[in-house]
Amino acid sequence: MSTFADSRRKTIQPTLARLPPLTSLRAFVATARHLNFVRAAEELHVTSAAVGQQIRLLEDYLGQPLFNRVRGQLHLTPAGLALVPGLTGAFDAVLAAMAQFVQSDDEQPIRISVAPSFASKWLIPRLDALRRAAPGLQVLVDASTRLTNLDAGDADCVIRYGSGPYPGLIVDHLFSEAVLPVCSPEFAETHGLWGKPEEIENVPLLHEEGAERDQSCPDWSGWLRAAGLPYRPSQGGFRLNQSSLVLDAALAGQGLGLGKIRLAEADIRSGRLVSPFGVPQPVSSSYFFATTAHTARLMRVDLFREWLLAEARALQTMDEIIARRIRPAADMMAAE
Repeated sequence: MSTFADSRRKTIQPTLARLPPLTSLRAFVATARHLNFVRAAEELHVTSAAVGQQIRLLEDYLGQPLFNRVRGQLHLTPAGLALVPGLTGAFDAVLAAMAQFVQSDDEQPIRISVAPSFASKWLIPRLDALRRAAPGLQVLVDASTRLTNLDAGDADCVIRYGSGPYPGLIVDHLFSEAVLPVCSPEFAETHGLWGKPEEIENVPLLHEEGAERDQSCPDWSGWLRAAGLPYRPSQGGFRLNQSSLVLDAALAGQGLGLGKIRLAEADIRSGRLVSPFGVPQPVSSSYFFATTAHTARLMRVDLFREWLLAEARALQTMDEIIARRIRPAADMMAAE
């Protein structure tokens, strides 16, 4: 006599549209492997009750039991034994395909779009630290001021200096910025700049212009007004289109520049750049990391983001950086 289960077994014709839920198939494979609902649940990171429910759904779909309990021990039924090889092989193939995909993803370099000045003065000097933190991570730095379309795949992520926010993207604020007069120690000594802001009327000044300059960053006239200094900036000097070029020119003794402190930090800390007078003027622009929701899930992007945020958290405060700008008392006495 034909039973309901027998008729169901005869009429099921699996297609992609009519397959049982993937969750039920996963629960069956895990339970068949362990012959224990609790251990299967631990592997799948769900509750044992959820595993049991998924097994019942699959048994209902197939019209027959897949497990029996004999003296408290779980056993596969003949139907379950017949199902194990095919499903286990199918899931092994899926796992192998995903592992190959992840491996190929890891082998691709992360493409980072960043402004040239930030690349040369902040990011590039830290690449060795990135290599130690994420061995094997390949990095492609695209230093450009052009617009980057992340949705079109121009880059995996960007580091931008601006006001934010950036709608439609996953964004992390890295750190703020301020500007301060900077020059080489030799330039400060030669022109007698220590503690003498009035000399700004006589020395060559370095001016930033071009794509990297933002409206929140004061020029020399704006900095003097904000500092409450009644002097007029010298007309001599040079105009440069990148923040890094202002710092490079100052390092070369070519003039007194308004330097972005975060970009000048390493040179101030080493003593290659000094600030002979004045106070830093904060700007409203900040540095941001941004990527899309899709690329944020890539392992290479996640590794870089975590490293970048850790570096940002470890930065010295503005006050700690500025404390290094003043000429030591011993040097001042020797110069007198």
